[in-house]
Amino acid sequence: MDRSPYAIGIAGGTGAGKTTVARELTESVGEAVTMIPLDNYYEDLSHLDMDERREVNYDHPSAFEWDLLAEQLETLLAGEPIEMPQYDFERHLRKPERVTVEPSAVIVLEGILVLYDERITDQLDLKVYVETDADVRILRRIRRDVVERGRDLEGVIEQYLSTVKPMHEQFVEPTKKRADIIIPEGANRTAVDLLQEKVEGEIEG
Repeated sequence: MDRSPYAIGIAGGTGAGKTTVARELTESVGEAVTMIPLDNYYEDLSHLDMDERREVNYDHPSAFEWDLLAEQLETLLAGEPIEMPQYDFERHLRKPERVTVEPSAVIVLEGILVLYDERITDQLDLKVYVETDADVRILRRIRRDVVERGRDLEGVIEQYLSTVKPMHEQFVEPTKKRADIIIPEGANRTAVDLLQEKVEGEIEG
């Protein structure tokens, strides 16, 4: 690659619309974007049985393997490919297979705590926080976990009240102060369009 990739971090609470913003950005820019979901970097908990894995607080910073993410992000920004881990959300396990990810003009890292670890934020050129009302976020979380990830409705609600909500208030929301751009009400059309213009300008520039 002739120049270092432009790295963007998109953070925000569960169900805030981070993935939608990242997807729309990717679709507008095309093949020049490489997507890195933070969720793929959950710690490998294969040494625990299923009941123990269910009890893990997946919204706490300790649930993620930050060392691996920082290392792989650095590798991508150096213009080299990585072997990105994959995660099984139904069994709460890291899958045995990995996916080869090639670097591109733009790297988008997306997840609730993307702006939490300084080793990550120090590598980002642009830090984005997506902010959406809590009632909208919980409805989106329920739909995602029940429909897409095969979870039990009662369990999802209990998890939200016991860990997701308090972890958001303690760890996720405070990272907003590190953001360069705050996008209100999820995939706000005007804000997303401005973000796309900036990214396209960085690629062309």
